[in-house]
Amino acid sequence: MPKKRSGGGLSPAQQAAKFLGVSVLAGVVMAGIALPAAGALGLAAKGSVEGFDHIPANLKRPPLSQRTTILDSQGNKIAQVYSRDRTVVDLKDISPYLQKAIVAIEDARFYEHGAIDLKGILRALNKNAQSGEVTEGASTLTQQYVKNVFVEEAGDDPTKVAQATQQTLGRKIKELKYAIQVEQDLGKKKILENYLNITFFGQQAYGVEAASQRYFSKHAKDLTLPEAAMLAGLVQSPSRYDPVNNPTEATRRRNVVLQRMAEVGDISQEEADRAKEQPLGLKVTRPRNGCITAAKGAGFFCDYVREVFLSDPVFGRTREERAKIWNQGGLTIRTTLDPQAQEALQKAIRNHVNKSDEVAAAAAVVEPGTGKILAMGQSRPYGFGKNETQINLSVDRAMGGGAGYQPGSTFKPIVAAAALENGMPPTKTYASPYKMNYPTPVTTCNGLWKERGVPVENENESEVGPYAMKEATAKSVNTYFVELISEIGICPVTKMAKKMGIERADGKALEQAPSIALGTQEMSPLTMANGYATFAARGIHCTPVAIESISQRIGNTTKSFKVPKTTCSRAMSERTADTVNTLLKGVVEDGTGTQAGLGSRPSAGKTGTTDFRYAAWFVGYTPNMAGAVWVGDPAHKRRMENISIGGVWHSKVFGGQVPGPIWRDMMSGALEGKPALPFTLVDIPDPERERDRGRNDEDRDEDKNRGRGRGNGGFIGGLFGGTGGPGGPGGTGPGGTGPGGNVTGGINGGIPGPDPSFTLPGGFFQGQDGGPRGIDSGQRG
Repeated sequence: MPKKRSGGGLSPAQQAAKFLGVSVLAGVVMAGIALPAAGALGLAAKGSVEGFDHIPANLKRPPLSQRTTILDSQGNKIAQVYSRDRTVVDLKDISPYLQKAIVAIEDARFYEHGAIDLKGILRALNKNAQSGEVTEGASTLTQQYVKNVFVEEAGDDPTKVAQATQQTLGRKIKELKYAIQVEQDLGKKKILENYLNITFFGQQAYGVEAASQRYFSKHAKDLTLPEAAMLAGLVQSPSRYDPVNNPTEATRRRNVVLQRMAEVGDISQEEADRAKEQPLGLKVTRPRNGCITAAKGAGFFCDYVREVFLSDPVFGRTREERAKIWNQGGLTIRTTLDPQAQEALQKAIRNHVNKSDEVAAAAAVVEPGTGKILAMGQSRPYGFGKNETQINLSVDRAMGGGAGYQPGSTFKPIVAAAALENGMPPTKTYASPYKMNYPTPVTTCNGLWKERGVPVENENESEVGPYAMKEATAKSVNTYFVELISEIGICPVTKMAKKMGIERADGKALEQAPSIALGTQEMSPLTMANGYATFAARGIHCTPVAIESISQRIGNTTKSFKVPKTTCSRAMSERTADTVNTLLKGVVEDGTGTQAGLGSRPSAGKTGTTDFRYAAWFVGYTPNMAGAVWVGDPAHKRRMENISIGGVWHSKVFGGQVPGPIWRDMMSGALEGKPALPFTLVDIPDPERERDRGRNDEDRDEDKNRGRGRGNGGFIGGLFGGTGGPGGPGGTGPGGTGPGGNVTGGINGGIPGPDPSFTLPGGFFQGQDGGPRGIDSGQRG
């Protein structure tokens, strides 16, 4: 016996001919079904029928949009995001009760007719004519499915949605032709499966699986008879029959479905009556969509993952293409987030900073040598309410962050690295007076920086040189690093920063001004953590990555995406990195960062406090992890003086005092159970001291350089001149040996070249009141 066609035994062409043969029915009867008045059609029946043969033969069936699941590195769910909350399931995973209920109430003759139910059309015409209004439709399940495909394809575009649902004869005829083609291609069971997966059931639930989870917190395959009848009844009007907000109407509608199932013989009248007596039995699971629902405070990391997907060309040529894939969903994204590190980060911030504080805290943790982002979070939660925000304070503006924050003295190790990489010895000594003017001119990548009379000073008057690099780093001596960058020039520093992935949060190029040595250009915590990871990895910089793998389920198939890979390159020699590690190890052992120490576990880091204490930092690392903690006012308005943070009063906030303990607690928790790896250290001899300078026990996290500014436009606050302090020992280059002059004379008298090995003839420059000075070895007064 030949196989019977799914369309009631007629071919698509025969069905079309049959349909066209009843053009009066199509042009007038359909008008009566769709609208009370045929004159409101907006499209003549004759013209629509004439255009029938020009409708494309193949119906586009877009993959149904589904929820996307974001996982941490251990496979734990972070969050679910979706444009449509939908999980596509096979027909075998849908309760038989629901299959029968939807057919009974929506299209009882579904298995008997083809794409078009002419009996149904006549029945609906008769009832509508008797009532004088539209009381019954005649769309088959196949036609309804086709309409839902159009709506799905329209997405969230209101204009396209209106076009897909407009009540015109033209759209009806287009829908009918596609229904004929779908019946031929798919068959009844597949059409029913697709219909049940695409249909909207209210409460943000698309498809039966999402609806079953929403209303009954169970899988669609486990639905009972009364539960299935309730869901089937929702399809006609999800808002009117919403069981959550209108249980009376929902119950009434459910009972209508049960009675209809009994009338068509799907269940007995006795079964229907028993089911009608049962309560709705709701066990509602509220909609939980988006990064706002993320576990362990990972909402901002979740948002960062979305930004990575939308911005990286690896996922599509244009942002529009990438957004279409994201909205389509069905993705499973495994990320680099380490649950232990994330929990430790959030706990540390929560214990030290309240979300209602005048200032906020943000932090990020990166794995050296891989670039993997292990943790990210902040004190102000992801959300829309009071003391909440959607701005990710840990990342650059392009990735959902703000304009960044001045990193202060945490930038000084980059200056030190640039100097060491260009041949400067770590024993290099400068006069480092308490107060001085910026030396000028200073070489840049494009010429010279020239500004005179711009003052800079140290945090405490007791900080008076001469200092060598080790002690200057431990005590964070401003004037030392100003003298250092003045000698090596700005260009080696900006080039080193670029190699380490350290860039401005606003996306602009680093400005060529010597104040960069003191961290005047805004950066994000993720940038600083990733940059310091270069030191931990002994000079290897790896670009940050957040995604390990992505797969997408479309129908019954699953495909994998290529994901962005980290790019690793050598930013500095191992010797340079080891030397910086030695310098920064001293900061946490005997410097401004002692409150951030990890006890017996080797660690290194640097404090930073900006002008007027708008921001305070601690950036540090072990060989396993690198982390940055920032505390401050994102709006850059509240100075951290006479302020309560986390319930603790501070007259002045320093980098080692608030961010330091947060970093300590964060890293201690993140590293618990992990090996305590050692650094490879170098021997940095201490130069002989001319006099004994007692230590000031106060945290001297500096940056009190009131004359800092940018570029050739001058320095903010540079309205007052400064007097030079005493010079240090004389140079030892070709110019001979002799005492240096005063700071403004002896230092300003020389123009440092871009290359430390560059040599000028001895006595080429002279200080105002000092003898001839050589600069071959970089020694200065």
